[in-house]
Amino acid sequence: MTPLEITDALPSIGHLSNLELGWGSYIVLTILSFIGFLYWCLKVPSNMPKNIPSVPIYLSLSGMFSSMGQDEIYDYYLRDKMEKYGAVKIWFAGQWSILVTRPDLVTDMFRNEDLYAKAGSQKKIPWGVIAKLVGDNIINSHGDDWRLYTSIMKPGIQKRIFDTTPLVDKSRKFVDVLLKDQETAGKGSAISVISLCQRYAIAAMGESFLDVDFGTLDRPGVRIEVLQTIIKGTLFIPIFFSFPQLDKYPWLFKSRRRAFDHMQEFEDLLCEIVRNRPNLKNGKKIAPEDELVVHMLERALEEGKIDERQFRDNLKITFLTAHENAQQLMNSTFYELGFNQTVQNKLRAEILATGVTDPTADTVNKLPYLTATVFELLRLYPPVSQLINRVTTRPALLGNQIAIPNRTWVGWNAPGVHTSTKVWGPDAKKFIPERWGTDVDAIQSKFRREGVRGNFISFNGHSRKCLGQGFVLLQMKIVLFEMLRRVRWDLQDGYKRKLTSGGILSPVALKVVVHELEQTPSKTEKLVDLNGHVAEGTQGTNADCEWSRPEALA
Repeated sequence: MTPLEITDALPSIGHLSNLELGWGSYIVLTILSFIGFLYWCLKVPSNMPKNIPSVPIYLSLSGMFSSMGQDEIYDYYLRDKMEKYGAVKIWFAGQWSILVTRPDLVTDMFRNEDLYAKAGSQKKIPWGVIAKLVGDNIINSHGDDWRLYTSIMKPGIQKRIFDTTPLVDKSRKFVDVLLKDQETAGKGSAISVISLCQRYAIAAMGESFLDVDFGTLDRPGVRIEVLQTIIKGTLFIPIFFSFPQLDKYPWLFKSRRRAFDHMQEFEDLLCEIVRNRPNLKNGKKIAPEDELVVHMLERALEEGKIDERQFRDNLKITFLTAHENAQQLMNSTFYELGFNQTVQNKLRAEILATGVTDPTADTVNKLPYLTATVFELLRLYPPVSQLINRVTTRPALLGNQIAIPNRTWVGWNAPGVHTSTKVWGPDAKKFIPERWGTDVDAIQSKFRREGVRGNFISFNGHSRKCLGQGFVLLQMKIVLFEMLRRVRWDLQDGYKRKLTSGGILSPVALKVVVHELEQTPSKTEKLVDLNGHVAEGTQGTNADCEWSRPEALA
């Protein structure tokens, strides 16, 4: 190279040096930023309450490196602190929050809605995947927006159901499919019920709230049902659930890009199905007393009370919440009654003693043991196990003890309340329907009393109590009535209960063996399945649907 060529090359060499220095600075800055971010996460803000302990931040990521279920995580990391202090500081959804389990603190939070205001992901992490899914809706809104949504939707959610035929029909079809799945698998082979419970819950919700038959019980693989499985698997990935700030960078995380696409697909598909439903296309006239939630939302949109965004968000939250609770509670029911055959048999005896095959609301609501069993299932298996969706609107003194700064997120853990020996006694962790009482009036009184006291919070409480609790209670009674009338089930051999590690609470990898109970002309005989198994302690008295004598199967 000549001197001239070397001289000409010098600027390029100098430029390269500056470029290398720039990249080096960028890398150092990135590392320092990451360290600063971790320090910000790990350091509890100095203005947080000093008289309650903090939970290590790695607890929020335990699902990444541990197979522990929610019950095990609570017992190992939280129970002692919660029992002693009633509340802890916890890292949740990207920030330090307050988690409460002591009933008087829970009640204080519920009663003071203006101080501990409902505010969901649309306020906490508006850029996040979960905010994209749920938006601003009747559950997570506050103030004027909540009052508007409630005035529109409450009559449809809380309307008294006089005709239970749609729920009975869906429950009957559910048992039909259950038996078909068992037949396909073969006698004695265990089958998974998790997907079928979801299919049933969506079918029942669609007809009861949205005037739609989604067809999920007619065939598996319906896209809107498949999307629910995808969405549930997407929302509760520990790293993204604990650090939702990462959702700001979908270009960096391909899985989050897909997650946003799935949320949009679900929204568009739901709106398309609802707006093209046969009853609407055919111009079917709906009597005022027969109006469903979807009719009320459509009228509000037409009258300009809500806009398209509000319509879509409330349509989605109706779909999601009106099927999710029933679905997960059914999963838990299959486990608990499969494990506890004594309860299963006692329930069956009570149901058969009615002599009814087409139950009405009046039929099931008069059954004390059925009512007590559903309440006990909700106590030990609350589908929404933990919720931190309230934010202080000014500095607060929770229970006159815990000083909480303004704009701090607070919430509750239902299993912590429901399994506290201080609240429910030394047998708090045991499944005992009898704890609720022996007659319907006493059981219902205890249910209301424990809710007011903050001892039972599966349906939240006070002014923000779940509007759909009456529906899900009736739905569970109807489907249990039909199941226990026609089948019995056992858990798969060797199955050990394992609950989800986060998010919605229910057993995982659950499989059961289902046995059909044969109907015969006899009137009052012991219950026998097609294999000759006698359900001990039960005596059939169903005039319309009797069960076979043991000797008839010989």
